[in-house]
Amino acid sequence: MRKVKECLALLLVVFLVLQGAPISAASSSEITIYLDGSQLKTDVAPYLKPKDNVTMVPLRVISEGIGASAKWNQAAKTVNIQGLYTSISLTNGKTTGIVDGKTVNLTTSVEIIKGRVMVPLRFVSEHLGLQVTWNQSAKTIKLTTTNLWPADPEIPSVPGEPSSEIRGAWISTINGDWPKSGSAKNIAKQKQDFIKELDSLESMGINSVYVQLRGASDAIYPSAVVPWNKVLTGTQGLDPEYDPVAFMVEEVHKRGMEFHAWFNPFRANTTTNTSTLAANHVIKQHPEWIVTAKNQMYINPGIPEARQHIVDAIMEVVNNYDIDGVHLDDYFYPSNTTFNDGAAYKQYNAGKFKNIEDWRRNNINLFVQSLGQSIKQSKPSIEYGISPFGVWRNIAKDATGSNTKAGVTAYDDMYADVRTWIKEGWVDYVAPQIYWSMSFTAARYDVLVDWWANEVKGTNVDLIIGHSPYKLGTAEVGWQTSEEIISQLKYNEQYEDIIGSIFFSSQYLTKNPLGLVQALTSYYTK
Repeated sequence: MRKVKECLALLLVVFLVLQGAPISAASSSEITIYLDGSQLKTDVAPYLKPKDNVTMVPLRVISEGIGASAKWNQAAKTVNIQGLYTSISLTNGKTTGIVDGKTVNLTTSVEIIKGRVMVPLRFVSEHLGLQVTWNQSAKTIKLTTTNLWPADPEIPSVPGEPSSEIRGAWISTINGDWPKSGSAKNIAKQKQDFIKELDSLESMGINSVYVQLRGASDAIYPSAVVPWNKVLTGTQGLDPEYDPVAFMVEEVHKRGMEFHAWFNPFRANTTTNTSTLAANHVIKQHPEWIVTAKNQMYINPGIPEARQHIVDAIMEVVNNYDIDGVHLDDYFYPSNTTFNDGAAYKQYNAGKFKNIEDWRRNNINLFVQSLGQSIKQSKPSIEYGISPFGVWRNIAKDATGSNTKAGVTAYDDMYADVRTWIKEGWVDYVAPQIYWSMSFTAARYDVLVDWWANEVKGTNVDLIIGHSPYKLGTAEVGWQTSEEIISQLKYNEQYEDIIGSIFFSSQYLTKNPLGLVQALTSYYTK
């Protein structure tokens, strides 16, 4: 998403191009834009495609601004726009559209940029009759829809439109969200359980799922790079005889929801026991890439070939499935342990960094940037985001850090330089895991939300907050009522840069701890 201040500058270019006026007529800071007398506001900036001389605007401008009925079909990647006398159908990637049942050629069709549906303004406005007036002396752009629509038109909601607030749930394949216990080798039960979980999530207002496809250098999809995850059959590498991801993507899109593919990048195995690993597992194929720490095994981020191996595995999903996003969690370097990567530091640093800590952060930076470039080159419309640990740095360690006293931090312990990712625009969003209550003095929720909101302010990177319903009912301070989650959601409302929330994890929503389902449903339907 782009911010309102960018909208003014780009909308000037948009409408002056439409009117043939010189772009130098006025500076963007002086322009005011009105729609039927009311100032136009949009939370994502239109953009001009100079090569085609086509201006793209968010679908919301058409549905809410102009008043046409606009419905987005996520599965078909098609927008259907219905005016009073005209119907328009545009499909992402197609060079033709359909107007009143007739096929017409397009210079540019509908696009999905940073999770938002963008439509060609000139094409749509010409068929719907939008009038545009540029006033040089007043430096205003007036958009007029008078008499184009009946009085007080009903503007329907757009179920599943990507422009809606993110209301997400992580679905873990490691902690029992899915597949459920007792479903190994049982395709029918696995499918039934996923549908049931999805229906429950949808009923309480969830519109996006972040499904863990890679938990420990494995996959729940057919891969030429990594073995099948054992959770599907009980044996790693054994074909479950169906494609779970193809099934899940279809079911999610049927409901107008978004499917984000969640990857744990560097964890190789959750134990040190390698006897049950498949022959094509990375530990067996490249033991020289592996570091053991905290009774788990990790791919060494300092080895360039190892990083590329992970990118290759993720890109299989990007290229083979109709996913809405790629999502990484916070497993980069393990915290509070010794990580024996001295030999790799000596081999690959080549004197560039004076200490191993900065070298490690650079390894993660290279990975984050490389993966993002690969995703955008293949499918620019796919959202790319990361969910880091909730505390970047404590103020005691860095004056620009948060006023917290966390035992570990993303920057110092996991070597996740999130600030650089944001400043460089390598990701579309960050979703920090702010898993503490408003009452937890060492790392208060509100203090951290304030810090992260300030961190993304003025950038093109969005902020999604990660919440912890799994703590409800525990002894930790603040989690004795489900109203803690609702209070957190209400607190987020003050920040326009916060585009939604993700809850860890789905089973801790559907199990309804402390009446959370009723509270959440009430909040989302208010």
